[in-house]
Amino acid sequence: MAMTIHVDIVSAEAEIFSGTANMVFAPAEMGEVGIAPRHTPLLTRLKPGEVRVQVEGQEEQYFYVSGGILEIQPHVVTVLADTALRAKDLDEAAALRVKERAERAIADKASDFDYAKAQAELAEASAQLHAIRRMRDKSRR
Repeated sequence: MAMTIHVDIVSAEAEIFSGTANMVFAPAEMGEVGIAPRHTPLLTRLKPGEVRVQVEGQEEQYFYVSGGILEIQPHVVTVLADTALRAKDLDEAAALRVKERAERAIADKASDFDYAKAQAELAEASAQLHAIRRMRDKSRR
C-alpha cells in the first residue's frame, strides 16, 4: 500500500483542492519545498508561485497561489493562500498585461511610484505565467 498525505488548498474565497497525494511541491519563501508523507512539521510563508500535487494514478495537478501560509504535519498539508486558482483557470492575457504594466512602472519610476507594489504585481504575474506554461507543456507530452 502506497503512503499518502492529505492536502487542503484553500483561499479566502473557497476550498480549491482537498484530497490525498503522494507528493506536494510548494513555493516557500526559502525556496521550493517537496513534501512527502510523514514530512517533519513545518510552518512557513509562501511566495507567489505554483503548487503541484502528485496524485497516484492521475496527472499532476497545478495550482497558482499569490502567497500565504504552508502548514505541514506528518499526514496533512494545508495551504492557506491569499488567492488560489487551478492553473487551468488562469488568464494568460491578463497576466501578461499586468506583467508588462509592472515592468513599465519599474522602468519609468514616476514621483508617485510605488516600487513595492509594482514588484509584487510583477512577481504575481510572472508566477501565473510560469504556472500556465508548465501546465501547457505538461499537456503536450
